[in-house]
Amino acid sequence: MIFDKLINYLKLDKQEFIFQFNSHPNYPSALAFSDTLNFLGVKNDAYELDKEYWDELPEEFIAIVENSFSLVKKSGSSYSVYSEKAKTLNKEELYKKSTDFVLLFEKTENAENKSAFNFKPILYAVFAVILIYSFLSQSIYEAIFNLLSLAGVYISLEIFNQKFGNVSTVIGSICGGGGGAAASQTTNSCDKIIKQDKTSILGLKFADFSLIYFVGLTILGLFLPATAYLVKGFTFVSILAIGYSLYIQAFVEKAFCRICLLIISILIGQLVISNIFFQNSPFGIGALLLTIILWILTFSAVLYFSTLLEQKETLQKSNAKNLRFKRNYDLFKSQLLENEKIEFQDTQTFSVGKKDSNLRISIVSNPYCGFCKDAHKLAESILEKYPDSVSLQMRFNYTPDRANEKYTQLISDLTYIYNNKPEKDFLQAIEKWFETKDESKINMLSGGVPTSENLNPLVEMSQQNSAAGLNFTPILIINGYQFPDKYDREDIVYFIDELIEDEDFQ
Repeated sequence: MIFDKLINYLKLDKQEFIFQFNSHPNYPSALAFSDTLNFLGVKNDAYELDKEYWDELPEEFIAIVENSFSLVKKSGSSYSVYSEKAKTLNKEELYKKSTDFVLLFEKTENAENKSAFNFKPILYAVFAVILIYSFLSQSIYEAIFNLLSLAGVYISLEIFNQKFGNVSTVIGSICGGGGGAAASQTTNSCDKIIKQDKTSILGLKFADFSLIYFVGLTILGLFLPATAYLVKGFTFVSILAIGYSLYIQAFVEKAFCRICLLIISILIGQLVISNIFFQNSPFGIGALLLTIILWILTFSAVLYFSTLLEQKETLQKSNAKNLRFKRNYDLFKSQLLENEKIEFQDTQTFSVGKKDSNLRISIVSNPYCGFCKDAHKLAESILEKYPDSVSLQMRFNYTPDRANEKYTQLISDLTYIYNNKPEKDFLQAIEKWFETKDESKINMLSGGVPTSENLNPLVEMSQQNSAAGLNFTPILIINGYQFPDKYDREDIVYFIDELIEDEDFQ
């Protein structure tokens, strides 16, 4: 299922979205799609809505158009639909091709693309340097030859990425330009030839050798005319690749691939330029040895990254399948209820959020515990996302006869802030403490003078923790049940919506 246009519009991390969507227990349902958007910070509500009411929908909404989740934007009397590719439909066409499912969404601050490092600016910079050098220091034909080599590198990189599920907009625009059945057939032809390439030499496909070839030729092109003899030789060898590719397209797959034909055009252009305009240079054994080393290094690098990405893709698919099982709410609930329920007498001290909420999360911790910082950050992020549905209590373990003066003063300052200032100030004080571990900063937040609050509620709360065997920190308690050991604490975010809606658990 492809929805790149939709993901790009919402500014989501594509890999994270696909991973979370694929690992959802109800994949590939509309519920899985909606939950994934919620998880990534795009608040949404799903409805089954008859078409007669669609005129009342907002300007932008998500629908299932032609069996694909798509962003639909009203534009006058027509609709722009963004999914695998952008297209424009009139009302009748949209209604005919859509189900009754609609999803209304609201982008939030968290719905931002957090993708990994983007190497493309560096790649473009390298291309620019090569082109500037070529056009300033070489003949016009040598510069054009290098330009074609760079075009081949770029296209080959896009194909290389597409092998691992990273859909290329460049390839999509070349292979799927236009609309209608013809464009769809052309796109399928490209996918079929690229993804089902049966060539395998040391694990590399025919498209991988395209990348190796053009990278090598780009480097050799920088030393023209000294490498003209070798460049001519490689362009002659490319005739075999051209013939093989045309044979596969015409007689095996019986479909022509536009992106393949574009690469063939580049190869033919380089063949013509090198053999008409390049003058043979004296053959040198040194240049030959350097060329062999160059091809070996390039081949090894492509093989290494191809193997690495294949392993990563395999692990991601396996992990996604395993997580569907792990993220099953019924399984999580059964593990949660296996623990004996803890009845806390004090549920109000250091309690924030909606006090009478049906979902009560308690975190047993110690301000000086090194592992408690992340646990508090996790709990507070849940409270921030569900302020009207979750109650959060911070149950610090504090025993006066074991606490030093600094700890006692810290607890007193936090108690003062909790009792006398807005809830957000208390949460900011907790966050500030775990970020700095500086007692003086918390004292400044409480007023800058030593406080002397009644700490008996904290002492009693600590005694209740101890009586329940909650001595180690941090520990999460959900409605009186200790978070299951078989799950990571971070897994709780997958179940918050179900916990809120589960009336039996409340």
